[in-house]
Amino acid sequence: MVWALTVTVDRLEHWGTTGSESGHISDPVLCVAVRYDERMPRRLFIIDAPDRFVPGTIGEPGARTFFLQARKGEAVVSVALEKAQVAILAERLSELLEAVLEQPVAGPAPDDRPLDEPLIDLFRVGPMALAWDADSGRVVIEAQPVNDGGDYVEVPDEAEEGPDLVRVRIEPAQASEFVRRAEALIEAGRPTCPFCGEVLEASGHFCALTKAHLN
Repeated sequence: MVWALTVTVDRLEHWGTTGSESGHISDPVLCVAVRYDERMPRRLFIIDAPDRFVPGTIGEPGARTFFLQARKGEAVVSVALEKAQVAILAERLSELLEAVLEQPVAGPAPDDRPLDEPLIDLFRVGPMALAWDADSGRVVIEAQPVNDGGDYVEVPDEAEEGPDLVRVRIEPAQASEFVRRAEALIEAGRPTCPFCGEVLEASGHFCALTKAHLN
């Protein structure tokens, strides 16, 4: 099945959250196609085989902002998203790898470094799509900005109108490392009550299960 990509995709799933001029910028690092009209430019950020593709955060536990970031050479592409979206993406990636690989793949050396600079989010992520490209043996991840309907909008790359898009194609080993790092980030949040499981606030916590205050 061909799905608005330049590759053949045979496995796809996506989920949501609730006269013009054409300019093309191409280099060995990053392909960006920007189409301008009188209303809003459409931006396509396509990163094949990035040197690095990771989730990351800035801020303290309880007030963290989550990002997806891809880097290839000197080009850095970052988008902001919710913690729950990172968790869902990691879960779906893990399920996808299990489904398409005959045996688990060893990931690269653990990457726990901070996000690369400059950290400039292109947009806040809404709908996302996940696919397996059987021809190249890579995972395809796409992210679009938040929209009113919350649905993934399937638009050909050559369309002059449509939502911005970040598309990354990564090796299974990179996907495996992404899952590991994402799970570690989720676990590194605020501690939870050992009895009711709710988050322990710095100001104190009332446990609904034990009917007691924990400080």
